[in-house]
Amino acid sequence: MSSRTPNGLDKLGLENIGKVYYNLSYDELQAHEVNKSECKISSTGTAMCDTGIFTGRSPKDKYFVDQSPSNQNIFWGDVNHKIDKEIFETLYILTKEELSGKNIYVMDVYAGASVESRRSIRFISEVAWQAHFVKNMFIRPTEEELETFEPDFVVYNACKTSNPDYKEQGLHSEVYVCFNVEENICIIGGTWYGGEMKKGIFSMMNYWLPLEGKLAMHCSANVGKNQDVCLFFGLSGTGKTTLSTDPERALIGDDEHGWDNNGVFNFEGGCYAKVINLDPKSEPEIFAAIKKDALLENVVYDENGDVDYDDKTKTENTRVSYPIEHIANHKENLQAGHPNNIIFLTADAFGVLPPVSKLTKEQAMYYFLSGYTAKVAGTERGVKEPQATFSACFGEAFLPLHPTKYAKLLGDKIDEHGVNVYLVNTGWTGGAYGVGSRMSIKDTRACINGILNGSINTVEFDILPLFNLQIPKTLAGINDNAILNPRNTWGNKEEYDASLRKLAGMFVENFNRYNDNGSEFDYSSAGPQL
Repeated sequence: MSSRTPNGLDKLGLENIGKVYYNLSYDELQAHEVNKSECKISSTGTAMCDTGIFTGRSPKDKYFVDQSPSNQNIFWGDVNHKIDKEIFETLYILTKEELSGKNIYVMDVYAGASVESRRSIRFISEVAWQAHFVKNMFIRPTEEELETFEPDFVVYNACKTSNPDYKEQGLHSEVYVCFNVEENICIIGGTWYGGEMKKGIFSMMNYWLPLEGKLAMHCSANVGKNQDVCLFFGLSGTGKTTLSTDPERALIGDDEHGWDNNGVFNFEGGCYAKVINLDPKSEPEIFAAIKKDALLENVVYDENGDVDYDDKTKTENTRVSYPIEHIANHKENLQAGHPNNIIFLTADAFGVLPPVSKLTKEQAMYYFLSGYTAKVAGTERGVKEPQATFSACFGEAFLPLHPTKYAKLLGDKIDEHGVNVYLVNTGWTGGAYGVGSRMSIKDTRACINGILNGSINTVEFDILPLFNLQIPKTLAGINDNAILNPRNTWGNKEEYDASLRKLAGMFVENFNRYNDNGSEFDYSSAGPQL
């Protein structure tokens, strides 16, 4: 534990504070977790906690205070909900009352490995495992840095309280996750889920950085021995974590990054991985990372502390957070130069997109804005065929600004640094889900290797109809080059053509939402043309 009291404790507005546990060590945190009966310890020495009735984020309970000047920047709608300043102040008082008169945990950390772009964040909680979560997920200052640490932003986590007046206030539920941009404050109540703190700061980095001309990104990143950097964007299930984990390349980070004048940098100091159905053979790095100092959430275990990763009794969203040092092959300073390659990952369950295609800058912005993947049939009652899912910039839930603001920044940086951009389909080939088969990891790796070693730029290309995507005719490491053109893999070519047209229509319909006055400019001509 740091031997000093945090700077500015008197400015927090809390009364009759008990003991202040400041930036506790991992050993101290584990002792608190066990002594307070917050956690059990697994057979591998990992702390295990339950997050209560909320085992995931509550996106409908996320609010920004409607005030100037931030309300001129925020893209209001289904993602970013307004809350009146008066209601915020009421909830702020409720939050501070919950944390007053208590022993509290204070964690001072950084968001962002780049000194030029990072923010100093202070987290306050009355729960030890939440302090542990913060220690895992953010960048840990040195003792020397803590001596002069002054927070740019403060998160008050009052998870043990809730809002009894939400109906009268016109809010969604008793849960609240509220951001006051002008006051640099976030307040949390009604939910214990640690991911609210992680993604809350990610949302704020997505607000701050673009206004400085820097890009905030929901992606993984790695760097090769020649210092070539690659970014992997993709929604859940597309292979973002798996494909960026490469024994030949150092991991910069697995989830949240920034791109400033010096290059790419991790926002975080740790990883937050799903562990449902975790298999040590297919994901050995994550499995090995689950040891002392890691924190498991909502897993099922026996009396010996042995975890059953296949058990979904509590939730399918079982997770582990751990410091990035638990990944042996990681980049020590969590940053690298400007990207050489960007890869958009999609799991196309319709089976019509090629395994890999090369994008123009305009296409890159179009597919970045589209953020496409597909749910497979059978995942929900009544779903008989694949369903398209679109999430702007591969992280729409965390974008306070209009999505085209991020796409324009991406386009500018692609131009400035001569970045190559590719679309890689890790989904189905030879037919849609239920008829075709999942793209083999071997062929997907061959596509990734062709991108990373540059060999994909030396071959001839075909053009995919309607989408106008450039698809290579040949690629080293692919057993049968015929699979590079998905039409070749379908037995019924007319069915393929009809499915391709259907998916193109879904893209066009989704993209219509960007044809509004808030858009930076129109990218629709770079998408499918019907």
